[in-house]
Amino acid sequence: MLQHGQLTRRQFTGGFAAALASAALTTKARSAEVPADPAAGGHTREVPQTVTGTKTTEMARYRAGVLPPGIRSRLVNDVNGLTMHVLEAGFEGQDRPCVLLLHGFPELAYSWRKVMLPIAAAGFHVIAPDQRGYGRTTGWDGDYDGDLGSFRFLNLVRDALGLVSAFGYRSVAAVVGHDFGSPVAAWCSLVRPDVFRSVVLMSAPFAGPPSLPFNTAIQPPQQATAAARIGAGIHDDLAALARPRKHYQWYYSTREADGNMRNCPQGIHAFLRAYYHYKSADWKQNKPFPLKSWTAAELAKLPTYYIMDRDQGMAETVAPMMPSAAEIAACQWLPDDELRVYSEEFRRTGFQGGLQWYRCATSGKFHAELEVFSGRTIDVPSCFIAGKSDRGIYQRPGSLERMQTAACTRMSGCHLVDGAGHWVQQEQPEDVSKLLIAFLQQQTRPVR
Repeated sequence: MLQHGQLTRRQFTGGFAAALASAALTTKARSAEVPADPAAGGHTREVPQTVTGTKTTEMARYRAGVLPPGIRSRLVNDVNGLTMHVLEAGFEGQDRPCVLLLHGFPELAYSWRKVMLPIAAAGFHVIAPDQRGYGRTTGWDGDYDGDLGSFRFLNLVRDALGLVSAFGYRSVAAVVGHDFGSPVAAWCSLVRPDVFRSVVLMSAPFAGPPSLPFNTAIQPPQQATAAARIGAGIHDDLAALARPRKHYQWYYSTREADGNMRNCPQGIHAFLRAYYHYKSADWKQNKPFPLKSWTAAELAKLPTYYIMDRDQGMAETVAPMMPSAAEIAACQWLPDDELRVYSEEFRRTGFQGGLQWYRCATSGKFHAELEVFSGRTIDVPSCFIAGKSDRGIYQRPGSLERMQTAACTRMSGCHLVDGAGHWVQQEQPEDVSKLLIAFLQQQTRPVR
């Protein structure tokens, strides 16, 4: 699975140690523009005395011991109306290519903690924000009846663009997105390929922009197929199954979804433990296979974290999947103290900020502005990474294939990582780090 040119285990370990050592260094900010270096991917960074509008405060900091040495937490003000909480690694040097990491649901910038230092040790400045609606980023509207449009894809691209600009970069070596961060990364590279010079999509394939009706002035338009209409007709069909079901994305779009998870009887910590376990390689029934079509009978083959029982919320769905005390103790990729970072944040913020993203996708209200890009492809270098036990790569039939054959014109690889489910960069961080570094080194010359 690992391709030629990737780091050996010895190189990886040595680089990791170098990153830890570099965390102790103090460097002076320089007020200068670093010229673009074509051999370094053409990245240009204007370095101010301090990052515009930023400050590090007690508000931004996690409790002692949460972040590995070499990763720092800070706030960046005035990013498209947000005060954005960001984790950084590789910040000691001012002329490093930038890598932007975008998390998914229900996650945080913290989800990237295990890959940030290895990427930084390979010569990159790594930035991972709590995205709009999450964690310690503020300025977003978490009201169900509030400003839904601020969570639409193109505004999330604007968030990413504003953050990159705030750090003094004209372009970045790569944008990497996991789960719901994957389509955001895809749209970043499609809309602004001059800024986002390459893209890594993780766990969620991108099938391309929505298509416009074609040639309808000459030939009568034919009724769109069920697969072409987002969600159309499928809900009644799922509800009519012998075991009535519903699609999780449309459930996440309902008013009651946030309260169901936030106020669940088992508590947020136990809820997240069961949720993460259920979608990981630790749940041995996660054995993915392609679905034949966007039909109720085919979708019903997916686990209940995707195709839920009609009369249950997500809290009730995952509760029976709670791992035993022994399984929790044996879980090295997400020990209880690390899980507590998530549960404390979501206990404070709730889930509605992240759920707004689903509402934008399922409502259809913002579909037309995406159709402006109908027929456009991602033409920057790209690759795809997912866990071999991740059912999500097949949840929308045909998307994985369209991503590789049509949506991305310069895709260098599709990597399925052994021993990982949906949370691939947390379950198998060493393999993911090697894949990311190998891809990045193909695109740019990092600074060491």
